[in-house]
Amino acid sequence: MNLPLFIARRIYSDQGDRRKVSRPAIRIATIGVAIGLAVMIITVSVVLGFKHTIRDKAIGFASHIQVMNILSMNSVESFPICIDDSVIKVISGIEGIKHVQRYALTRGILKTDDDFLGVAFKGIGPEYNLDYLKENLVEGQIPVFSDTVGSNRLLLSRIMADKLKLKAGDRVFAYFIGDRDVRTRRFTVEGIYQTNMTRFDEAICYTDIYTANKLNGWFEGQCSGAELTVKDFDRLDDTYINIINKVNRTQDRYHSIFSSQTVYEAYPQLFTWLELLDINVWIILGLMICLAGITMTSGLLIIILERTSMIGVLKAIGSRNRTIRHTFLWFSAFIISRGLLLGDILGIGLVLLQQYTGLVTLDPQTYYVSEAPVELDIPITILLNVATLIVSISVLIIPSFFISHIHPAKSMRYE
Repeated sequence: MNLPLFIARRIYSDQGDRRKVSRPAIRIATIGVAIGLAVMIITVSVVLGFKHTIRDKAIGFASHIQVMNILSMNSVESFPICIDDSVIKVISGIEGIKHVQRYALTRGILKTDDDFLGVAFKGIGPEYNLDYLKENLVEGQIPVFSDTVGSNRLLLSRIMADKLKLKAGDRVFAYFIGDRDVRTRRFTVEGIYQTNMTRFDEAICYTDIYTANKLNGWFEGQCSGAELTVKDFDRLDDTYINIINKVNRTQDRYHSIFSSQTVYEAYPQLFTWLELLDINVWIILGLMICLAGITMTSGLLIIILERTSMIGVLKAIGSRNRTIRHTFLWFSAFIISRGLLLGDILGIGLVLLQQYTGLVTLDPQTYYVSEAPVELDIPITILLNVATLIVSISVLIIPSFFISHIHPAKSMRYE
């Protein structure tokens, strides 16, 4: 029989005199652990949800890896590269690549009777994955994008549509300024999307790749580049190395040189900002664990003082200091476990409430999302429980040595 565990269980289940000082102390310690764990679960869930949501939004515009002309890497201008069917077949055969889609960029001005707006036209073809755009479509429909014929149909962002006072079905003129002339096209607004990623929504509208290539005056097979989707995002770096080894520094049929970059390299400021959130998480986790440790330490000291007579009796009948210390550590473990259970219920409950109701809203112009995103990660939640339990009990080891200073003869007269 584990004597310390047996005694601790009896003490914990003993209701006794409810006016005892230890009862409020135990409640405060339990609440402290519960609040600390709940805050940690909510913090980690919000940060994970926020980082993954923003990451997915950036990937929706740029995919995981971009292959392009090496001249486009450090320039705002888009230089052509030839990515025909044979090149797509080679890239698709590289280990780790799931999907390849071409795109072509050109710049122009949208003009209505009352206003005008400079935008980037992103031409895409029939192989382009439209799932992301469909998820964020707020009006109209997604046009049918072709690489063999121009449809003169546009997919605008909500920001562009509001500035130009356009809606689905309206027509708008677009002007493209070349080296020697200005070309005009009349487009029909087929649909309107809204991702709340301001830097993208303000700049990009979608048309078919055939129109974009014609406006750029590029040769057959040329485009701005290709967007690659990987099979496993956790192995993005490994797949990117394969791309570097097999694609980078090779030439197309027009002697342009291939290069590539990941979504992290394409938007370093965005992902650096997201990484800064990890610092806030560690600070909050540290503060909450300190809160749990402090409340448990003060609670244990109060319990030891209140149980001084019992400690004296145990010492008088031959119990060692180590046995008594283990008894109170087991007692503390019961309190911490109850606090962890309450913290899990509170933290997970609030996370699920936000996930299914979107109760907490945010300013999309600042945070890129209209409601606080959350992502409940069960393994991390279990790890938080285990870490809180271990740390809380560890900080109680030193206060438990106070028991060794209690003298049996004096303690049995203590009240």
